[in-house]
Amino acid sequence: MRRAPLIIAVDGPAASGKGTIARALAREYGLPHLDTGKLYRAVGLAVRLAGGDPADAVRAEAHARSLDTALLDDPDLMSSANAENASIVSAHPGVRAALLDRQRAFAAQLPGAVLDGRDIGTVIAPHAHAKLFVTASPEERARRRHAELVRGGDDRDLLSVLADIAARDARDSNRAAAPLHRADDAALLDTTELAIDSAVQRAIALVAAAVARTG
Repeated sequence: MRRAPLIIAVDGPAASGKGTIARALAREYGLPHLDTGKLYRAVGLAVRLAGGDPADAVRAEAHARSLDTALLDDPDLMSSANAENASIVSAHPGVRAALLDRQRAFAAQLPGAVLDGRDIGTVIAPHAHAKLFVTASPEERARRRHAELVRGGDDRDLLSVLADIAARDARDSNRAAAPLHRADDAALLDTTELAIDSAVQRAIALVAAAVARTG
């Protein structure tokens, strides 16, 4: 029996496919899954519901430290408007520090866990047995996000979605606290030209190889 939790870290930018891949890996290994981005979305939503400014680092940190997990089930959590708030509050070091222990505790449970986000393999679980960095071209990620928005009744055009993706990438990659970047030991999975099933099967193979190497 494994004495240490099996931790699988899946990182990558918005709309790269990391969430779909992480959920598939959780099913494959029979492990719980945490979309850490939802925690930042919940903080952004809490700030907005309180009438605050997500750019206010002090207020955002206060909401992160007293986060009501019921917000994770709020229907507005996954809205495009709230995605912007999440991206803004996630750049505050205090917010990231406030949510750090919650994410590490999830990773440390037995028999293990799959976590996806932007700093799992570099900050939350640098000791993870398997690490993936999932990416795709900005244009492909914008196309995917645009299709998702259209299905939800959002009429924004593709160019505005591409601009949002570029702005979010810049914030995530250039923030002072836990910027988005590929861990040195993370396997790269580019999904630009891959269908969902193919991307999932490739991810499963990469993780299996990593787990075999780490024992």
